[in-house]
Amino acid sequence: LQAMVLTKGKTMILTPTYYVFKMYRVHQDATFLPLDLTCDSIKADNYTIPLVSATASKDSKGVIHISLSNIDLKNTKEVIINLSGIHTKRISGEILTSKNISDHNTFENPNTLMPKIFNDAKLNKEVLTVKLPSKSIVTLTLQN
Repeated sequence: LQAMVLTKGKTMILTPTYYVFKMYRVHQDATFLPLDLTCDSIKADNYTIPLVSATASKDSKGVIHISLSNIDLKNTKEVIINLSGIHTKRISGEILTSKNISDHNTFENPNTLMPKIFNDAKLNKEVLTVKLPSKSIVTLTLQN
């Protein structure tokens, strides 16, 4: 069940699915920015599945958002993004991840999975390097 919210009587909890939607909402009504992504992949049945995916957009205020996901269950992936022509002074981010892939929010533990501040993105001139932990989703905000 991919519910965004679960209820029991008067109690409500937010699920990891809710937080993923919340993290990706920055791309709604924004201008798509094309990305070229090269990464490792896995074979599943007759499909080749990339271990990292990325989405980038610019909102109406000129703020750039980059969302990254790493579906590798064991390994951190280093992502290098060439920001040629993009001048940014401040990078902030949030991450959704957990120690175990089976972790989830329950009525007894409603905050097992929720976004946290992400500080593992480093900017060196026009190159952004991100250490993307295993089984994680990260959304970065780049502002002037």
